[in-house]
Amino acid sequence: MTSRPPENARAALEAEREEALRRLAGLRGDFADVVEASKDSNADDEHDPEGATIAFERAQVSALAQQVEGHLAEVDAALQRIDDGSYGTCEVCGEPIAPARLEARPVARTCIDCATSAP
Repeated sequence: MTSRPPENARAALEAEREEALRRLAGLRGDFADVVEASKDSNADDEHDPEGATIAFERAQVSALAQQVEGHLAEVDAALQRIDDGSYGTCEVCGEPIAPARLEARPVARTCIDCATSAP
């Protein structure tokens, strides 16, 4: 069963995509800055009291970038569902996803009932 997406769904997803791309560019810049700043530091993290901080910052920025990349993939998949007519239909039960859920979470793939009953 396919349902017509809310009128603002594409616009909301495209805005979310643009924001995610801006965040990702910022995080990539932050990562480059951390790497550049660590070039002149002692590379022996085990014995350098600042080493753990540098490694932690790199790992943290990298993890945040991965989260944003994952969200971008979700947004792109939602835009594809709009294009193929399956947006707003639960991928588990095939019932329509409530408009309020799509407004709150435009990338939702499942209805509330299926999302809350998932293991």
